[in-house]
Amino acid sequence: MITYEYPFNERIRTYLRLENLFRRLLELVARDEALDHHYALASLFEVMDVGARADLKADVLRDLDRQKQILNGYRGNPSIAQSVLDEVLQQVEQCYSQLNNLSGKAGHHLTENDWLMSIRSRIGIPGGTCAFDLPAYFAWQHQTGDQRRTDLQRWIATLTPIADAIGLLLTLLRDAGVPQKVMAPGGQYQQPLPQGRTFQLLRLTIDPALGLIPEISGNRLIVSIRLMRLEADDRLHASNQDASFDLTLCS
Repeated sequence: MITYEYPFNERIRTYLRLENLFRRLLELVARDEALDHHYALASLFEVMDVGARADLKADVLRDLDRQKQILNGYRGNPSIAQSVLDEVLQQVEQCYSQLNNLSGKAGHHLTENDWLMSIRSRIGIPGGTCAFDLPAYFAWQHQTGDQRRTDLQRWIATLTPIADAIGLLLTLLRDAGVPQKVMAPGGQYQQPLPQGRTFQLLRLTIDPALGLIPEISGNRLIVSIRLMRLEADDRLHASNQDASFDLTLCS
């Protein structure tokens, strides 16, 4: 099954982008090839670009505090395992404390590393990191995989608090939704959203064997989904096939 996600606001869109970048970054760092570590650095710089939003840290801290209040409201509820609740609350508290103690924006300390910033300034230029442009970077790429990985992990450590916090927030958000099986007659589906309730994330899970790709749009009033198919001309065309999928609205 393939799960597609659609954020209802810019804050969740930023969280999803950072989550995707962190996942890619850690996967590349775990490898040994110099080329993988080159693209790990490129991902690191992308994280810094996305995380440069002035209000990102404040948004994450605010959401952590909101989750803490929601979870504390479950105390004494007989249908809630209190030991599990305590464990999740401890994770929220830990993420809040670590992020709150982090000074500046995401990756702020890395901007003071002249060697890294010289790479950052050229990595977006096609072929801009050749040996004749950045001989010191070329020499770094000839170190062993373990040596490069140690450096990368040291640089990533400055971003770990925000990565952990966003990962926890998205996990809690996804777990808050209840999936429902829906049918899209003729490849089209619409669902009005209840007034007075704000949803932050839509999750759509569909069988890849159907060969259908959802185009999702939505606002606070309605969700609209059109199922598309990639044809032989390498273009997406609307499908008129009846199809079912799981839909989850998370608030």
